[in-house]
Amino acid sequence: MRTSLEVADVFRAAGPAYRAAHAGHLSLHQLKVMSAIEHCRTAALGGHVEACTDCGHWRIAYNSCRNRHCPKCQGAAARTWLAAREADLLPVGYFHLVFTLPAEIAAIAFTNKALLYDLLFKTASETTLTIAADPKHLGARIGITAVLHTWGSAMTHHPHIHMIVPGGGIALDGDRWISSRPAFLLPVRVLGALFRRLFLTRLLALHDAGKLAFFGKLAELADRRALLRHLSPVRKKRWVVYAKPPFAGPEAVLAYLSRYTHRVAISNSRLISFDEDGVTFRYKDYRRSAPDRQQIMTLGADEFIRRFLLHCLPRGFHRIRHYGLLAASTRKAHLERARQLLAIAPPATDEPSIEPPDPRPACPCCGGHMVIIETFQRCHPPRGPPSAAAPSGQPAP
Repeated sequence: MRTSLEVADVFRAAGPAYRAAHAGHLSLHQLKVMSAIEHCRTAALGGHVEACTDCGHWRIAYNSCRNRHCPKCQGAAARTWLAAREADLLPVGYFHLVFTLPAEIAAIAFTNKALLYDLLFKTASETTLTIAADPKHLGARIGITAVLHTWGSAMTHHPHIHMIVPGGGIALDGDRWISSRPAFLLPVRVLGALFRRLFLTRLLALHDAGKLAFFGKLAELADRRALLRHLSPVRKKRWVVYAKPPFAGPEAVLAYLSRYTHRVAISNSRLISFDEDGVTFRYKDYRRSAPDRQQIMTLGADEFIRRFLLHCLPRGFHRIRHYGLLAASTRKAHLERARQLLAIAPPATDEPSIEPPDPRPACPCCGGHMVIIETFQRCHPPRGPPSAAAPSGQPAP
């Protein structure tokens, strides 16, 4: 039986009051996210009854909401995605880059999520591909897997892009593989300068085209001169592009991706308690030194829900994207060429595959196989488990 605290518990207890207090200010999409999380793996979504083929143990399994903002539904989605990506890995070092928007831009992005998150993807990827192709730096075509995160550890609005980049690429003439230096991919200051120029140029183009919306304290930015004054300090500051040390190998890349690709604003594992004082959870304060970085924070239930809903992505928005050698339309051909240049064998496709593991879950009592013996629709509870007097594995009358 589940005993740990979940985001769903907070939403079920405080969600109705939050919706009433903010009626008319929540989007339909946010309301749907709240409803999905509240009903995930409950009788409201239906489910099935499983029984062990060996000992007859019964249990009820409720359906998942499959919403991409739900902390409980992302584990299976991440595993499926990772299985598809494993074949794309090359036996080279991989680097981790992070492109972050300044706070002045992040405020504009909050009310223009679809446009500016998309612009963040495009400018960060174009910056990396351009500098990598420059003969003064790497002089090669590289591949990029990019993931959007919109939160800081305390669930504040902090949009940034995580990139996983192989340590090298195919030469511009296509005849050889060019490896990066062991602990250095591209100069971050050069990346930051180009990233800043591309983003600000295209941000102003969107403003001139009348595509940006401004509300509240930012309403005055609808005037171009006010926007230019707002952006003046941003033009002078250094934009943060962070390059982490390379991963130890392909397995480490997969382990990293499994934690980052399908992450939501806060995971259930970070929650500590929920009471009349609010929701208490763990977070990292990156302003502190490493030993003191782990901190505890308590937010009122309303503020916790508000911060969580800040990170609802626009409907249909893709938060994982691939560029360069890994772009979907040409990925297969580029990876085949990269393997030829690296003199490694392609992944086996025609050989008989190893027999897949049994998809049936294991029985928690005896380790046998659980099979579905009954399904039920939404809001229709299943039959109860058999009484002690009933024969093992048979339903009670």
